[in-house]
Amino acid sequence: ANRGGEAGEGRAGEGFEAEGAAVGMAATLERLGLRLARLKTGTPPRLDGRTVDWSHPHLVAQPSEPGPTFLSLANALRTAPLAPGVVTCYMTTTSEETLALVRASHGCLPLYGGSGPRYCPSLAAKVERFPHATHHQVWLEPEGLSSFVVYPNGISGAYPPHVQARIVASIPGLGAADIVQPAYDVEYDYVDPTCLRRTLEVSTVEGLFLAGQIIGTTGYEEAAALGLVAGANAALSCSRGPPLTVGRHQGYIGVLVDDLVTRGTTEPYRMFTSRAEWRLMLRADNADARLTPLGAACGLVGERRLERLREKQAAMQRGLRALRGFALPNAEWAAAGFGVKPNGELRTAEQMLHVPRAELCDVEAAMAAAPHGWRKACPEGASLLPLPSLGREAMEIEVKYSNYLERQAREVARLEEHAMASIPRHTDYAALPCLSKEEVEKLTATQPATLSEAGAIPGITPKALFYIYNHLRQAGGSSRTEEGGAAEEEVPEPLRHHFPGASDASDASGAEPVAEGL
Repeated sequence: ANRGGEAGEGRAGEGFEAEGAAVGMAATLERLGLRLARLKTGTPPRLDGRTVDWSHPHLVAQPSEPGPTFLSLANALRTAPLAPGVVTCYMTTTSEETLALVRASHGCLPLYGGSGPRYCPSLAAKVERFPHATHHQVWLEPEGLSSFVVYPNGISGAYPPHVQARIVASIPGLGAADIVQPAYDVEYDYVDPTCLRRTLEVSTVEGLFLAGQIIGTTGYEEAAALGLVAGANAALSCSRGPPLTVGRHQGYIGVLVDDLVTRGTTEPYRMFTSRAEWRLMLRADNADARLTPLGAACGLVGERRLERLREKQAAMQRGLRALRGFALPNAEWAAAGFGVKPNGELRTAEQMLHVPRAELCDVEAAMAAAPHGWRKACPEGASLLPLPSLGREAMEIEVKYSNYLERQAREVARLEEHAMASIPRHTDYAALPCLSKEEVEKLTATQPATLSEAGAIPGITPKALFYIYNHLRQAGGSSRTEEGGAAEEEVPEPLRHHFPGASDASDASGAEPVAEGL
């Protein structure tokens, strides 16, 4: 990476402070035959939080959520208290003086050849892109519980130090703020990620795994996710264990990896929920159920965490048993305040959660108030109340959205079942309104003979395959094979890449496929 110094002044290719440009690594990768290109990213100056005017009337507090969502089930189940205080961020904005300084100092910025991040633009890029904006938001984020350093998100730019100081001072609340580390930009070489397997191993160099900025991503979370996959697979390749691969329907890690290795990127890549076709399956409340078995299969998860997952799943089953074992006439549900017609039709507590604006806590209260509603098929009856707190959110979501979740699961299963469905030659892909322009161009140019071949085309997503499958079915032109014979039992490799493990119930983890679990 060639790190452009914070001093700027139109320079390029110079290291940050005393740090030299790392050109040797790029030359080595190039000698291996890997395709290289250039990208650029940047970071804002770090501020001394003790010199920020936190009482300034322009600052708006952004408190943490009262019930934090933990990244790990192990933390959600722990009994230890949280830190003495949760961190509160603050929002401020630039001023007219700030924008004038940015426009006047444009010539001080370093010169770059690489593309910058589209979704985390520098302050100069925002001022240029939105010339009529009167201000831009700045988020003041403390870097830790024991640190006084503040990250002013939104004002990155490698201006000379004296210009940075003036820009910071022009922002409400930061008039007396001290800079503890100036902003700097980084221009760097990256490897075209389409040269990687889904394990993040370079396809032409056995044992070389790449992750993070070097394959075109930007952001801490993206680097951490890719580093986890690459590190695990590097270790598994040495122990000859089965690789760790995540399907697009199993996790955002799977979407991230699949996008990179099939589509590549020409700008710093960031992961967004909108990139996932099956995002209704990819929720925070079921991340443990989706990914813990995968982690256990490759040695990343121990027995204790597996047992915690089993406890949660057992609690969810207990709750579902209660909801399915309780029923009242609609008239009683309506009298309890639920939006149903007051007639004699029986409706279970589980079915009530499908009613708009029905909440689990309200359904549970109605169950407790009407003990005669327990059905004979549920002998435990009222002993199942109160419903377990463990897995409560996941249970409520799966019940409320069960119809949609089942539909997505069927989409995944259909694609695998009809992988060898033939596609008529000269299919007019432009007539399929759900396909993107890129997908239409690639499918038209390649003219795949089967869904399997279409899935092997870089950039063709599972959702696009499903649209093509529906088109074939409606046109009556699909068959299991070109000759109309039975499809092979094995799922072809291109679709297996999209859905690893979804149809293989006997994989090394011993876990049931996610689609079947739904």
